[in-house]
Amino acid sequence: MSTVKEQKLELLEMKRSHYSLIINGERAESASGETFTTYNPATGEAVATVSKASIEDAQRAVEAARNAFDHGKWRHFPVNKRQRTLNKIAGIMRSRFNELVELEILDTGKSLAAAQGQVMQAIEDFEFYAGAIVAHRGAVNTMPGAFQNITEKEPVGVCAQIIPWNYPLMMAAWKVAPAIAAGCSIVVKPASLTPLTAIVLGEICIEAGVPAGVVNVIPGAGAEVGNYLVEHENVDKVAFTGSTEIGKDIMAKASQTLKRVTLELGGKSPSIVFDDADIDAAVDGSLFGIFYNTGQSCEARSRLYIHENVYDEFMEKFVEKTKKLKLGNPFEKETHVGAIINRGQLEVIDGYVKSAIADGATVVAGGKEAQVEGFENGFWYEPTIITNVNHEMKSVQEEIFGPVVVVMKFSDEKEAVKLANDSKYGLGSAIWTKDYGRATRVGKQIEAGIVMINCPFSAFPGTPFGGYKQSGFGRELCIETLDLYTETKSLISYYGSRPLNPFGI
Repeated sequence: MSTVKEQKLELLEMKRSHYSLIINGERAESASGETFTTYNPATGEAVATVSKASIEDAQRAVEAARNAFDHGKWRHFPVNKRQRTLNKIAGIMRSRFNELVELEILDTGKSLAAAQGQVMQAIEDFEFYAGAIVAHRGAVNTMPGAFQNITEKEPVGVCAQIIPWNYPLMMAAWKVAPAIAAGCSIVVKPASLTPLTAIVLGEICIEAGVPAGVVNVIPGAGAEVGNYLVEHENVDKVAFTGSTEIGKDIMAKASQTLKRVTLELGGKSPSIVFDDADIDAAVDGSLFGIFYNTGQSCEARSRLYIHENVYDEFMEKFVEKTKKLKLGNPFEKETHVGAIINRGQLEVIDGYVKSAIADGATVVAGGKEAQVEGFENGFWYEPTIITNVNHEMKSVQEEIFGPVVVVMKFSDEKEAVKLANDSKYGLGSAIWTKDYGRATRVGKQIEAGIVMINCPFSAFPGTPFGGYKQSGFGRELCIETLDLYTETKSLISYYGSRPLNPFGI
């Protein structure tokens, strides 16, 4: 391990050839000596090598987090001191904004605009929780009979946080910020496909003054390291973002030690365009809703329902604009759609499109792997629109996780709601209408954690993010998230002048 001065790491250039684990405030190589290589999805070129955490490394990280929680000072820091530290983390991130954006693009292949927006939100997450923790406190309640109840908020303990590959820095911030704001210690396991910015975030936390052992980052295989963390008796909580299938497995494993679990899982989010909508705004919003982040987003609005009276007008404009979307160099401002994460995911996406065609659907835009000049070795897929679908099709019911949207007509409000709710998922949804009463009425009927009305944006610091049904449970990005990282302790005291004698003896 490297030498640490005052439990702080010297911040290195973010773009480098090798990244280490972060355990107990130090950079560390894997106990096995193993490494793996990350690749730029836009070019197929190697970006860096990364130490591959083993079970032994995971054990060291859990021990460091447990020791920091049980015997360290962080959980006992005054709230204002934790607040200053979170703001310092945000300040370092702001000062190195361009470096973080560059590294995120190299690691994921996403567009410049997407990376900039996500890095900025990651910064704002720390600023939000720096303020939110001040307001997150217990209460004093006077009870009948000269009793007083005091409630206190105490950190839940050691938290394992498992981060997805589609939003590596932003999702890490969604979990790290509230956990350390609450006083917890954490072990972060970033996705092996995109671990770099999560590792750098761990380094920044330590540089900002988070004590050794409070933040540990151990990239490694989910089937090995992730499962080990989920099952470990010294881990008190698991927060996971990823597929519904893996979420179910985590929930089952965590039940053996009765861990708290927060799951943000898959989605097949609907977007409903009524005949009184501003069609141009609905087209632009729907375009963003599915093709932002190359469609690799849990709340991508990948089911599009258009009222039959405006279907032709909407589709003419929607198809035309979809064909104008630019795929290309992720570092150019003009690029709208970035790369697919790897060859495997590209083949999954293409498989769903071919399945839809085999089922009788029609591809009206895209529908195949894209060839991007100068990026021939990268992984690209054309923004794709599929029509003539029905709810029996796999492409309509299952999450594709790529730049593919299925489109259907509807005739009235009742049918729109029925179609929107005909899914095992319930994460995001969108409504496009000028009728506020209809928007409210339909929004209340949709079975989803997020309803966007005349708006394509689903997440802001301070707004609850999470799903219904098999999209998981728990809410992130809001003040209520702090409840997921704290225990509520109730203290009951008696202040009467006469001693209590319940048995009357």
